Amino acid sequence: MTANASAPTIFLVDDDRPVLKAQARLLREHGFQTVLFESAEEFLAQHDASVPGCLVLDVNLPGLDGLALQRRLAEVGPSLPIVFLTGTGDIPKSVQAIKAGAVDFLTKPVAGATFLAAVRTALAQDSRARLVKDDEAALRQRHASLSAREREVLAGLAAGKLNKQIAGELGIAEATVKFHRAHLMERMQAQTVAELMYLAARLERE
Repeated sequence: MTANASAPTIFLVDDDRPVLKAQARLLREHGFQTVLFESAEEFLAQHDASVPGCLVLDVNLPGLDGLALQRRLAEVGPSLPIVFLTGTGDIPKSVQAIKAGAVDFLTKPVAGATFLAAVRTALAQDSRARLVKDDEAALRQRHASLSAREREVLAGLAAGKLNKQIAGELGIAEATVKFHRAHLMERMQAQTVAELMYLAARLERE
C-alpha cells in the first residue's frame, strides 16, 4: 500500500495481523489514512520521512524490535512521532521508549478512545515539528539571498553593535549601514530591528 504524501498517514507496524487490521479499521472509520506493515524491516524499506503522520509501533516484533526501530530512525534525523503498543506492559521498556521521545506507550488491549487520542496527539506533534522545520528552511533561504556585505551588517547587528561601530569595522559610512539595515529588514521579513536581531540569533544556533 502507498500513502498520499500530501495527507497525514498513520503507519502501523505489528506482526499480529488481526490486531493490525483492527487498528486500521478503527482509524479509517475516523477518517485517517493508514499504511500497514508486519515488520520493522518492511517499514524501513518503504519509509519516506517527507510524508507527514505518525508511527504506531508494536514493541515486541520479531527481528528488529520496536525500540531498535526507534533508535534506527533517530540515527538518521528527526523521525515520525511514535505511539508504542505492547502486550506485556513492560515498564522498563516503556520508560526507555518515552525517554527516547515516544508520544505514548499503551498496553494491549487498549480502549479505542485512548488509542485515537494518542494518535491525534502524535499527529499534532508531527504537524508542529514540520511547521517549525518549514519556517527554519524559509529563514535559511532568505539569509542565503543576502549579499556578502548584508551578511556582515547582519552579523554586527546580531552582536548588538551600533551602526557607528559596524560602519567603523567595515570601513563604510554609517548611512550605508543604515541603508543595508533597512534592506535587511525587508529581505529577512523583519518588522523591527529587534526582530531582525532575533532572526540572526536563530541562524547562529542552527
